[in-house]
Amino acid sequence: MSKTEQPIGTTNAGSGSALAADTGIESGGRALLKYLAGMALALLPFVLLVEDAHWLNIIAFTYLMGGLAAAWNIIGGFGGQFSLGHGVFFGIGAYLAARLYVAYDLSPWLTVIPCALFAALVAVLISWPTFRLRGPFFAIATLAFNEVAFVIASHFDSVTGGPRGIMIPFKAGFANMIFRERWQYAVLMFVFLALVIGITVVLRRSRLGYYLLAVREDEDAARASGINVLSVKLQGMALSAGLTAVGGTLFAMYLRFIDPPTIFNLQEVGVKFALLALIGGVGTVAGPLLGAALIIPFENVLRAELANALPGMNLAILGLLMVLAALFMKRGVVGAWRDLMLRFRPGKGAGK
Repeated sequence: MSKTEQPIGTTNAGSGSALAADTGIESGGRALLKYLAGMALALLPFVLLVEDAHWLNIIAFTYLMGGLAAAWNIIGGFGGQFSLGHGVFFGIGAYLAARLYVAYDLSPWLTVIPCALFAALVAVLISWPTFRLRGPFFAIATLAFNEVAFVIASHFDSVTGGPRGIMIPFKAGFANMIFRERWQYAVLMFVFLALVIGITVVLRRSRLGYYLLAVREDEDAARASGINVLSVKLQGMALSAGLTAVGGTLFAMYLRFIDPPTIFNLQEVGVKFALLALIGGVGTVAGPLLGAALIIPFENVLRAELANALPGMNLAILGLLMVLAALFMKRGVVGAWRDLMLRFRPGKGAGK
């Protein structure tokens, strides 16, 4: 994973050197080695705790949330469009895969790509008008889509099951994406994580990735330089939404029960993807995974320790930590680590 990445900063369009540094130009071989090393490190907890069923659940969910945060990071970090509506795409993947499996006995492996394509299409349709908004107005508009999706799912009984939700019958087998052993789910989630992060690594070195960075730094300057800003945003959103829908499909088959409060829960879905990326380092490749690795196990431990003694205290502590991270680590864990390394690098700290 590249250490030359920069999260969303305050550089302006005239700062050509800042944008050049942000693109993280390096040899393909070096990028591949960093990616493989990062994935090996991410797999280590699974190897060490493969015999512990409790921790396997946490690890599997951490991999899933890390992949979903990385998918959000494509448009929210690289593109600078702070979306709070990714629960819509997550829900599309979960509900479509579950309904097609329950009603028509279609394997999720066959439906995962169509679900992702449908989510990408919906993303383009709803983003076309909202991308004309900027900053908090865009975030609020995407938040409204999440609430609209919640209402539709609650009343569209024929597809979503309404408030009752959809129960997926247990038919263990690889073809059904349903497994008896928890470690099999953990491997599946890890593959999803590795796929999404691999795509972001390639994206960073692609023309679309450079265009997204340019739009993030200064939209007007990017437009003046000949970039079709709306097209770039729509492509980034479509890719992000499609990968999020894939994660939704995996989540549905993992939990085997979905309903509107579970899928469109703003705190656990809509905002969680963004928060994990922000804490780890928004706009970086490693940030979303680091955010998930820190927050998901920690909140599970808090819930287990404090849920009975002090109900709700785990959420208060987690919220406080997130506020502190936003105040004192504005560039996330990755940014803080890079700053620390620069301090101990002769001749570099002063220049920064």
